Amino acid sequence: MSYGQRRGGGFNRSFGPKPVEVGKEYDVEVTEVSRKGDGIARIQGFVIFVKGGNVGDKIKVKVISVGSRFATAEKV
Repeated sequence: MSYGQRRGGGFNRSFGPKPVEVGKEYDVEVTEVSRKGDGIARIQGFVIFVKGGNVGDKIKVKVISVGSRFATAEKV
């Protein structure tokens, strides 16, 4: 293996289908708060930042964007 080649795919690998979709609603529990103050919930291990979410909230959220490693959502 020469310099610049990666073994096992590195950071450019595809993470496959996401467990959430833009525009859909999900019931989640906020378990943490981000540095920016948004709540953090997870669905099948996939991180969802919830605007205005607080630790302990069990709420319904609507996904507004989905990235490769996380999604953002708002309370319904």
